[in-house]
Amino acid sequence: MLSREDVARLVTIEECIRVVEDAFRREAEGTTLPAAVLSVPAAGGGFHVKAAGLKGRPGWFAAKVNANFPSNPARHRRPTIQGLVVLCETELGYPLAVMDSTEITALRTAAASAVAARHLCRPDAEVLAVIGCGRQGLRHVRALAHVRPSLRRVLAVDSDHRRLDAFTADVQRSGLAVEIVPEAGLAARRADAVVTCTPSPRPLLGPGDLAPGAFLAAVGADSPGKQEVDPVLMASARVVVDVLAQCAVMGDLHHAIAAGGMREGDVHAELADVVAGRRAGRRSPDEVFIFDSTGTALEDVAAAVLAYEKAMAAGAGVRIDLVG
Repeated sequence: MLSREDVARLVTIEECIRVVEDAFRREAEGTTLPAAVLSVPAAGGGFHVKAAGLKGRPGWFAAKVNANFPSNPARHRRPTIQGLVVLCETELGYPLAVMDSTEITALRTAAASAVAARHLCRPDAEVLAVIGCGRQGLRHVRALAHVRPSLRRVLAVDSDHRRLDAFTADVQRSGLAVEIVPEAGLAARRADAVVTCTPSPRPLLGPGDLAPGAFLAAVGADSPGKQEVDPVLMASARVVVDVLAQCAVMGDLHHAIAAGGMREGDVHAELADVVAGRRAGRRSPDEVFIFDSTGTALEDVAAAVLAYEKAMAAGAGVRIDLVG
């Protein structure tokens, strides 16, 4: 069993980017197990179950159960997302590890955005706007700075002043300059790269809010009731998704389709196809890219395997026998 602290101590964002990119490449090659998603609403939030696997010897399967309750930080001083990941091997189906999902989710989500940025963001990007400055926002700064070392300044937007203060202090320690900006659109219009990681139920960015050549990783809309990007802005950009079928029912793409501004066929590519070179990434400096990230279980498998293997090598965690 691995706690959140165990996972944070064992897994670096740089390692997570590597294994998540490899998992997307393997998806394009057809060496993954089919992913599955289940959502169950509850008062004030909901529960999501995501599962997937990697073929091979050894083969891996992981299922993640996450509770997503957006009012937790303000009302209860608890994280918005809490849950567990169960990792199994696929020869006998034996459960190998149970681990906290909070850190896994934050790491793998930021890693997926970094993989997208590696292929879609301009290599000379200097200004990053982060809209939503909690744990996920901070992980994204570290992840994008790894794949785009040209970044020099972070524009921070958040309605929670304590979160902003903590975020600013952390980012400044990494050597990047930070400026607090009062409004999402204002920050996005000044940025080369933008990350939105909020539980917003309505668009934060609209037409004209992305500069020519900008890259946006929209990661907050992981259920049908969430939305961060206006359908008109979505339709004006080149859209890459993590999983097309999933984004069409719960991502910002879902809202663009519902508004009549886009069809599934208008999507440029799934990220796996870009990583594998089957679809083009950025081809010109003025292209505007939006990465619609709803979070695929494939990322969870990759991050969980990494945490498990590092825990075994280090003798970390608490060992128990669940099934005898």
